[in-house]
Amino acid sequence: MTHPRRIFALSAALAASVFLSPLAAMADATVSAGSVTIANKGLVAVGRIPASQRDKFGETFGSGSGMAIDPTSWKKDGDAYAGSLWLLPDRGYNVEGTTDYNDRLNRIDLRLTPAAGDLSTEAQQKGLEAKLAETILLTDGEGKNMTGLDPEAGTRPASGKLPVLPQARTGKVALDPEAIVRLADGSFLISDEYGPYIYRFTANGRLVSATQPPKALLPMRNGETNFSSNNVDAEGKKPEPKDPETGRQNNQGLEGMSMTPDGKFVIAVLQSAARQDGGDSGSTRMNTRALVYDATNIDALKLVHEYVVPLPTFDNKGKVAVAAQSEILVLSDTAFLMLARDSNNGQGLKGDTSVYRKIELVDLSGATDIASGDFDAMKPVAPKGVVDAAVKPATLKSFIDLNDSKELSRFGLHNGAPNDRNNLSEKWEAMSIASVLDPAAPNDYFLFVANDNDFLTQDGFQVGAAYKAEGGADVDTMFQVFRVTLPGMAAK
Repeated sequence: MTHPRRIFALSAALAASVFLSPLAAMADATVSAGSVTIANKGLVAVGRIPASQRDKFGETFGSGSGMAIDPTSWKKDGDAYAGSLWLLPDRGYNVEGTTDYNDRLNRIDLRLTPAAGDLSTEAQQKGLEAKLAETILLTDGEGKNMTGLDPEAGTRPASGKLPVLPQARTGKVALDPEAIVRLADGSFLISDEYGPYIYRFTANGRLVSATQPPKALLPMRNGETNFSSNNVDAEGKKPEPKDPETGRQNNQGLEGMSMTPDGKFVIAVLQSAARQDGGDSGSTRMNTRALVYDATNIDALKLVHEYVVPLPTFDNKGKVAVAAQSEILVLSDTAFLMLARDSNNGQGLKGDTSVYRKIELVDLSGATDIASGDFDAMKPVAPKGVVDAAVKPATLKSFIDLNDSKELSRFGLHNGAPNDRNNLSEKWEAMSIASVLDPAAPNDYFLFVANDNDFLTQDGFQVGAAYKAEGGADVDTMFQVFRVTLPGMAAK
């Protein structure tokens, strides 16, 4: 989850280096990274789940911080498709500090009827039917509920396959879930912003193991690990200092995570730069890190590679702004899609027009591997936003523009005024794919992209209390579905 922050101007020299970098948008629908060439064939469906939806526990449904389609459920039915996906909500409605929301997973049943050409107004947003089918609670290793509360109370000691864990004042393990991988046995990997950790849960939602990141990414205050994100509730105690001195910035943890099609590697990416790598300023936080783990032992992921990934930058009223990453979809151990966006614009917010919402193709093949070296200890890899001269970052090429007005208008959507329910909401944070199941196009997939609606509704209920989002907002869960060509994605 990205929270509001001021955007500062870079020096003239740094700004010039950013705007002249090879991150400029490409107009072509086909882009390449190393030996991988992919293509966007356009938006084919849009669907919604209403903001007022509640789950089986009677609490307001939250949408897509992360998403994982179940490929075993995916079937073609004439001109339509049916299947299910797991949608990972955020840590709960938390406008005024975090709450004791029980972290959970939602299963969504789908029916997709992809469209081509112009659509009638009535049919524009009915191409994807999405219905809440099941909700499971996430629990710790003892079967106790995990919580969205800020972990301001310190840490739970290491035990068994678990390192020290973020802990709330209630004694529960604190989890701010952001990305999900569904494994072949039905269990899940879930990435966390608080840690920033990667957790493994059983198919029933019980915690089995956890992977701690390199020391350089652990949030440190006064020489000690401190997982607080400075989002305490009224009964909590704010951390001192409010921001970590090194490690992941508040609310900028492992926002993106995905597994290679062959199941051999898991890649996780910080939302933006670590504090010592320029993450202490909004204008210099553009150099984040991608962690590549050997997944041979899924309960003991082993860091084998690590790379600097430059986030896209854009002009925001004459100042350099950074588009933090919100999700990734791995194509191989050296290439992945990355969803990056601006903040504070969209339905439910005062700002109505987004400047940047794109899916980028990231190429790691020529980047410098910094795993297990000085940069994973105390040496910054990009102090004040300038990458160390010995390090070559990954490269980016723009793939899909979610703000494309021509594509949006075909489905009755827009970016900008009027700031109504058909204006895209702020936080697009989830991606997953399902095969087109076409023998004539074996490399074609449907790319599902979903928003995180932040539980914004006028008919909300969570943690025993009713609520109404500010400004009259009712933000639906929304899905956009693109048809894309992604060679090499078939499971090995």
